[in-house]
Amino acid sequence: MKQDDIVLLKEVQRNARMAMTTIDTLLDKSSDDDFTKDLARRSLGYAKLHNDAVEMLMEEGNATYRNSQLSDMALRGSIHMGTLTNISTSRLAEMMIRGSSRGLTNIYKAVKHSAGAQDMAVELAKEFMDFEEKGIGQMREYL
Repeated sequence: MKQDDIVLLKEVQRNARMAMTTIDTLLDKSSDDDFTKDLARRSLGYAKLHNDAVEMLMEEGNATYRNSQLSDMALRGSIHMGTLTNISTSRLAEMMIRGSSRGLTNIYKAVKHSAGAQDMAVELAKEFMDFEEKGIGQMREYL
């Protein structure tokens, strides 16, 4: 496995982990059953992408991305601050769209800068980007 593959897979793992943390935090704030179900389904999709990246890294004996507790706390704190005065479904969906847009951009940049990555890593990154784009469309329904 090349260094470009490792970088790309860790980026998929990192972004999927951030998405799962975001969803976990937002689920506690949602009172809309349909929205909550959609978030739970999205979380399962992110978990699959995360686990696929971890599996590919571990097959080759590479270290996986290690998320720090500080970054988790900062992310959760940012979400709590962003929903301090407005916890409407529309606001939660907007936050998901913003996060998905950042994740999409991060993965796109990683793919672009990892020209030597092999097909399996690139395919997983593209799967992540497709998943993000579909999620943005799905969240727009709640705006």
